[in-house]
Amino acid sequence: MITFEPTAAGVEIVDAIERHRYALDTGERVSPTDADGGAFRAPVEAAARIEAGHVSLPTVVAVYARDDEGNVVADAEHFAYEELPHGVYSLEVCAPIKLYLRVESAVTISADARRTRIDFGEGGQRDEGNEGDEENEKDGANGESGEGTGKAEVTIGARSYHDHPAATVTTTDDPEELMTAVSTFGSALKTTSPERSYPTLRGHPPTIELGEQLHIPPELDVPPTGVRVEVPPEYGPIFVAAPLAHYLGARLVPGKSARIVTDSGFEHPLESTRGFETEAERVLKQAFLFDCITRTEGIYPVELAEREAIESRVELDFAELYDRSLAGRLEAYLGVPFAAIEDVLPKWKLTTHVDPVAESVETLPFVVNDLTAIRTPRDEATAGSVTQMAAFDEFTRSEAAKSAAAFTRSSSADAATQPPEPSNYVQPETTGSLEQAWVGEGTPLGASKATAQAYRNRLDREPTEGAIEIAVVCNDPEMDAERADVDSVYGSRAELPFEVSMHHDLTVAELESILTSSTDFVHYIGHIEAGGFECTDGKLDSGELESVGVGAFFLNGCTSYEQGMALVEAGAIGGVVTLSDVINSGALRIGRAMARLLNCGFPLGVALELAREESVVGAQYLVVGDGGLAVAQAQNNAPNLCDIESVGECFRLDFKTYPTSHYGIGSMIIPYVKGNETYSLSSGTPQVFELTRSELERFLSLEDSPVQINDELYWWDQVDLDKLY
Repeated sequence: MITFEPTAAGVEIVDAIERHRYALDTGERVSPTDADGGAFRAPVEAAARIEAGHVSLPTVVAVYARDDEGNVVADAEHFAYEELPHGVYSLEVCAPIKLYLRVESAVTISADARRTRIDFGEGGQRDEGNEGDEENEKDGANGESGEGTGKAEVTIGARSYHDHPAATVTTTDDPEELMTAVSTFGSALKTTSPERSYPTLRGHPPTIELGEQLHIPPELDVPPTGVRVEVPPEYGPIFVAAPLAHYLGARLVPGKSARIVTDSGFEHPLESTRGFETEAERVLKQAFLFDCITRTEGIYPVELAEREAIESRVELDFAELYDRSLAGRLEAYLGVPFAAIEDVLPKWKLTTHVDPVAESVETLPFVVNDLTAIRTPRDEATAGSVTQMAAFDEFTRSEAAKSAAAFTRSSSADAATQPPEPSNYVQPETTGSLEQAWVGEGTPLGASKATAQAYRNRLDREPTEGAIEIAVVCNDPEMDAERADVDSVYGSRAELPFEVSMHHDLTVAELESILTSSTDFVHYIGHIEAGGFECTDGKLDSGELESVGVGAFFLNGCTSYEQGMALVEAGAIGGVVTLSDVINSGALRIGRAMARLLNCGFPLGVALELAREESVVGAQYLVVGDGGLAVAQAQNNAPNLCDIESVGECFRLDFKTYPTSHYGIGSMIIPYVKGNETYSLSSGTPQVFELTRSELERFLSLEDSPVQINDELYWWDQVDLDKLY
């Protein structure tokens, strides 16, 4: 649900489901009125009309200006200055909420390193100051000087990144009927052009439920791409091929061997000495990467780093490929050896390990929506984990040697010397993806525990007005250091409204009230036992709660896995839990890192992957539910990490970005470095820059993002560049 809320100096666009908001500053109060969204070529959920002389954006984001025929006449990012003569324009603003501004006027778009301003009418002013001149930044292109002459009528259209399945397919557990159900995934594609490599144009596959007979809703219209994927009618191959069926808009049909076939007679085998799963993953990644490159010939003609890296290696005419059919492009793509493009592939967001049983099919549409690579487990579940036990013992011994006062977050007196109880653990194989997920029975090690219920909870999320609500609960005074740390972190972003509440020594009833209320995020610090959360008057077992209102959670106590799973089953979307006892000093480091990462927009799964490196005890933490959930929106769409090292008198900066559920794989990012005009794919090959000290300090000050130095995690305000020389 999108709403337009007037502010003292403009209008704020609010996505009440995804808890995102974006302010447009007009310099004075405006009164938005309802407008017809049909004026926009792109789909919008809501539209409003204002009168304004200019609009200032709180951040620098890509702005594409199109004329009334839909042609791109200007694109602007940081340090841009574009003047357009009087005409009818649609301005696409790639903000955390997709925005479009339609206006009949002359238009001037200007930006520095921090903000973008759009002036209407004659009189936009260019900032001719240098990058380091703060006075020019205050009073130049993005300041309050240089007003255009008069005002223009501006229609604002907005679309949420929230994506809902169009329908639910019912199927039996018969493998061939499962194949028919999975074949409907292509109906979610909003285009079969190369632009479907943008996450917003792929759409969410229909959900699947197991039932007594196959039923395909008539409104599901699978595009006639002329591509089919043949695999043996068995659960494992069906699940592995599901992402291909979705992305290629392909029918999934029984075959003696795995292969791709098109109506023109083209065939591509999916079996080799590398194995079917590897071949299917390679085809998915290769088709996706080449679509990302080919689409630069279409509606977003930008300089893309991946195109620059690959164009000289292959004999492909991307302009000609853009106009081919999906099947025709696929044939050309697969004619290129995988080795020629392997090093340019973006870091894949997710690999999902799916237990090949019929029940897993209900989770399949949700993980496929992330364009996951799917594998099936190679080993049976094992009792316990040698790796886990070794990590626990090693950390316990090291901490005990440092301090006799070291204690775990279990209330048991001898917990620090007791290993975790054996359980039904599974250890998925390691892959090169940013995140690993497990679908099936058992407790995964090194991967998140994904469940269909968690994803359904996200789909059922109700619109919520007001600020992001975060509750921090500390139920043990010995752990108050973590409470103090996170108190200064959560809600520290001035551009987002937060309501952060601190709670100490809660009773069972008080903690239950917090968990059952509509709270966006709960950070729990304290003891957790098999019977539940330890409170001042007893234990609260979340398994006994009929429903909860909390969206996400971090249960930073010992052995919180079962309590976290119960919260997901009762209505939560996802959270971070522990598998065993955790020593307080290590839990403190993990908690501190998680708070800062979540506060600046990292999703649960990626935040935990980075935070795990802060302590050996990090191996005891995992995500349950939807690891793609983010508590707060990223400042510039995609959260990022800067890797820094000194090079002579300068510094080398590796700029890495991470996809989110709203800014998924296939999105583009451009680092705000003066002179840089090249985009790269989110989670793609890091762009590398050599900067002077002042340039680097200015770049790091643009947002509160993590910085990596010698494989250790810092924040920009903690970085001492003198120590790098």
